Amino acid sequence: MKHLTIIVPDGPNNLSSIVGAYKIFTRANEYWKKTGKKELFKIQLAGISKKVEFYEGLFTVKPHTSISAIAKTNLIIIPSLNHNYEKAVKGNKAVIDWVEKQYRAGAEIASICTGAFILASSGLLDGKSCSTHWAAADNFRMMFPKVKLQEDKLITDENGIYTNGGAYSFLNLMIYLVEKYYDRQTAIFCSKVFQIEIDRQSQSAFTIFTGQKVHGDDMVKKAQAYIESKLQEKISVEQLSSRFAVGRRNFDRRFIKATGNTPVEYSQRVKIESAKKSFESTRKTINEVMYDVGYSDVKAFREVFRKITGMSPLEYRAKYNKEAAV
Repeated sequence: MKHLTIIVPDGPNNLSSIVGAYKIFTRANEYWKKTGKKELFKIQLAGISKKVEFYEGLFTVKPHTSISAIAKTNLIIIPSLNHNYEKAVKGNKAVIDWVEKQYRAGAEIASICTGAFILASSGLLDGKSCSTHWAAADNFRMMFPKVKLQEDKLITDENGIYTNGGAYSFLNLMIYLVEKYYDRQTAIFCSKVFQIEIDRQSQSAFTIFTGQKVHGDDMVKKAQAYIESKLQEKISVEQLSSRFAVGRRNFDRRFIKATGNTPVEYSQRVKIESAKKSFESTRKTINEVMYDVGYSDVKAFREVFRKITGMSPLEYRAKYNKEAAV
């Protein structure tokens, strides 16, 4: 029998991802047994404290065991954290060291949402792809510059390390792992029982782009503000770099280092975020919204919109604006 460890980190963290992971894998085990096979996993909640309180003491979790009592495990699930990531990382140093040691010994690891901060603190994500909640992306980039953050992705899978996007999208990762460890039929069963959409790969449609401002480059901040103030205009990178008296290559380099996007990508994301808001709250046509955000070519607008959101402008409006869809 394989061993599954669901980590219960110290600190006021997120309960739903612990409970959700436990319930889905328990149900997968039960289904596996009903089909005549032996349980695949021994499932244990493990931490560094005998009990951990959640939501100001409203709920309490008492882990089955301490991580120090688990010599070997096959799969580790790290749940999401609260929003004080640095404090959470400092308070869970023993967990981070144990996770790294287990991975070196052959365990696979899955981080849920902002649990990626604990995983990245181990150094195991350096040079690898990773996802986390879009709202935590700026902080993550600043704390872990060596990690290739893919905030649009719902799930990443690389060298036995799995990460996922934000909040309740962790349920999609659990179904993904059930298919990986059990089989497709068990994954379909769990997706139907828990009513989780199977094979979802992107969190792009849920992202609210607020601009990557958590950096110390004042020139880039001014360039960002300028881009945001000129929504209806098509701004060239040459214009921008000369405006701030910086060479084109140096401007590009500084912009990418600070924001994770090229100036062109940043401008596209700002424009599409504004378009999304129009589609959500107004009855404007696709063309009207397109002109409002500085596009004159419908094909180009549709392509950029789909690239960023994962759906067409019409699909997006139908999903988020019931009045306009009628």
